[in-house]
Amino acid sequence: MAFESLSLRLTSAFKHIAGKDKLTDKNMEAMLREIRIALLEADVNYTVVKNFINKIREEMVGIQVSEALDPDQQVYKLVHEEIIKLLGESAEGITFRSSGITTVMVVGLQGTGKTTSVAKIAKLIKEKNSRKPLIIAADIIRPAAIEQLQTLGKQIDVEVFTKGVNVDVVTAVSEGLKYASANGYDTVLIDTAGRLHIDDDLMAELNTLKNKFRPDEILLTVDAMTGQDIVNVAKSFDDLLHVTGLIVTKFDGDARGGGVLSVRSITDVPVKYVGTGEKITDIDIFYPDRMADRILGMGDLQSLIEKAEAELDEAAMQKTAERMMNGKFDLNDLLIQMKQMKKLGPLSGIMKMLPGMNQYSEMLDNTDADGQMKKTEAIICSMTPEERKDPSRLRSSHKNRIAKGSGTTVADVNKLINSFERMKKLMNGMGLGGFRNFR
Repeated sequence: MAFESLSLRLTSAFKHIAGKDKLTDKNMEAMLREIRIALLEADVNYTVVKNFINKIREEMVGIQVSEALDPDQQVYKLVHEEIIKLLGESAEGITFRSSGITTVMVVGLQGTGKTTSVAKIAKLIKEKNSRKPLIIAADIIRPAAIEQLQTLGKQIDVEVFTKGVNVDVVTAVSEGLKYASANGYDTVLIDTAGRLHIDDDLMAELNTLKNKFRPDEILLTVDAMTGQDIVNVAKSFDDLLHVTGLIVTKFDGDARGGGVLSVRSITDVPVKYVGTGEKITDIDIFYPDRMADRILGMGDLQSLIEKAEAELDEAAMQKTAERMMNGKFDLNDLLIQMKQMKKLGPLSGIMKMLPGMNQYSEMLDNTDADGQMKKTEAIICSMTPEERKDPSRLRSSHKNRIAKGSGTTVADVNKLINSFERMKKLMNGMGLGGFRNFR
């Protein structure tokens, strides 16, 4: 995830003032020096870093002079607030019309995930905002882009309007908007053509569409992996089109994140959405305050809760919880729980969203925790339903069969059974002897 190394460096920087009774010139400058290096290494624009550090220094001097209690906490709060200001202060998303059709034109260079992002946003606003979206395929240069949109549209049950590649783009969009109006759609997403680089033809076409149809929103897709180039691309598109927001894709990669921290300060264009994975559901509204929390190692519980509410099967989780409390939890239930947890993504990603756990997520990355989960799932799936209910009945011949079927060893099977029995004994003690009696 973007900002990982920055988060670790900033956490380290705060050690210079942690637990100190007062701020001194020495410990303040040591912290500021480390923050400055961390931001520059994260590829944040030099001018942005300079202004950020000067602002923090100025405010820290005020805290120092006032001899305030818990100065380290006040400095932490100060840095947190300044990072939020860099990122944009408030979540924005699409601003929908109170009546009529909201038109959103999505622009960007080829390879930034523009077409996929259009489908992701269509699904998001359909489910979270109760909108009825129509996608217009306006990339008449690439037939593959139209086919990709049609495939994605079927996956998310959103109609894709296309006139093919044998009409001009103005006609395609015009006909699409007429179709939306006649069929009760309240939101139209226009997937425009892209190029491998910014050129006059691309900008002329996009400018024509803007002037002709006057979209309510113009969203620009940028690739988080391109670093400072986010700022350059955003400025080029904004100068001509007056972009209303960014969609930052590949946010789950190992990008340093400096472009995202810089772009609002330099262009005043807010980040509205971030793509967090390859699945059609992997897109989120960008919340500056939550991102500041994550950058400073405070986790993001609110996003984790929302993701769990959207992804997990509540009935299945409730059923296994009841069985757990009644002392009837078995390997079938464990398998259900594991499949539910996989919907939330890698374990290391979940750890990063828990306060104070970001540093431990790196340990999970190194230990292949998700690989261990896959192995456990394979072993359980190689058992019969009856064996999952009572693994203590397994004999050597059964374990050999299970190991062979799961591509593991008998030692792996024994390890799982022993771990499960210990876990079950612990849960029985908590559920039967503790929680249930307490209720």
